[in-house]
Amino acid sequence: MQQQQLEVSTLYGAKLHRAAPLALLGVCLTIGITGAWLLASANGDPLNIFGAGIVTAVLYLSAIFTVSLATEGRRQAVNRLMTGLVACSFLLAVAPLISVGTEVIKLGSARFDLEFLTTSMRNIIGSGGGALHALVGTLLITLAATLMAVPLGLMTAIYLVEYGRGRLAKTITFLVDVMIGIPSIVAGLFAFALFALLFGPGVRLGISSAVSLAVLMAPVVIKSSEEMLRLVPKELREASYALGVTKWLTIVKIVLPTAITGITTGIMLAIARIIGETAPLIITAGTTASLNPNLFHGRMQTIPVFVFTQYTNQGNPASAFIDRAWAGALTLIIIVMLLNLLARVISKRFAPHGQK
Repeated sequence: MQQQQLEVSTLYGAKLHRAAPLALLGVCLTIGITGAWLLASANGDPLNIFGAGIVTAVLYLSAIFTVSLATEGRRQAVNRLMTGLVACSFLLAVAPLISVGTEVIKLGSARFDLEFLTTSMRNIIGSGGGALHALVGTLLITLAATLMAVPLGLMTAIYLVEYGRGRLAKTITFLVDVMIGIPSIVAGLFAFALFALLFGPGVRLGISSAVSLAVLMAPVVIKSSEEMLRLVPKELREASYALGVTKWLTIVKIVLPTAITGITTGIMLAIARIIGETAPLIITAGTTASLNPNLFHGRMQTIPVFVFTQYTNQGNPASAFIDRAWAGALTLIIIVMLLNLLARVISKRFAPHGQK
């Protein structure tokens, strides 16, 4: 028994105490914040949190590598260094998201009230008013674009995975890859030109915006759905065929329910891709201060365009326009968050029992 313990001890070697990394992080954090505060005080500037974070990260990575190298050996030291680099990269990626979210909540909450959500900008010149017309326009246009893009994208993905072979499938895949990279303004110009040919030049319609957003949304749905469908094990399809189930019923009853969670996530990513677009909506739907719930008649306002116009066309007082712009940005973030929660509920409801 003692020999086995000795062999295990020799195999794993010495290890740092479990609290040592946290203690080192605390010391480095104290040094980083103190140094940044002293430097800011000497120059009369506010505390630079980003600079303090960078100094803390450099000090911690250097300290944990040195201490681990002296205690545990080179292998564990490199492992702790790489773990620290991964953690720092994650924090660096999350920091802008947290900063933007905090700023939008802080500045947008000043006008995010019942009046903002239940009134429009009709006959409003200065303070007051709201974004009801933009909220309704965003929901209707996004819903119309989703109804056009999701069935088309999902059926295209099913064709590419289950039926597509040869030159046609390769051509469709190439075109989808090209469409993913097209600028949003090009999709707006396409929809504007299409409806100008049908209804005359200068036409502004909500359905035109929906078409332009569907053009942007469809390739994202196709690629995400295609990848999820390819992850479904072939054994499930073969077992279904062995029982005499037809191919289309296998797709509907076996393949799609198995991949529903990933497909729903891809659809939500596509919606998030289009719901904040501004350029194609300005071209196709224009702007208006009145509520228009009809996609097929007249101009429609959307929240991204509302934020853009409020910020760029500031009147008197300018603070009222800026507050409305920030409140519109906060509204847009809340809509995306609610849609993601809805997608999770839907995926859990329809996913197979083992995936819930």
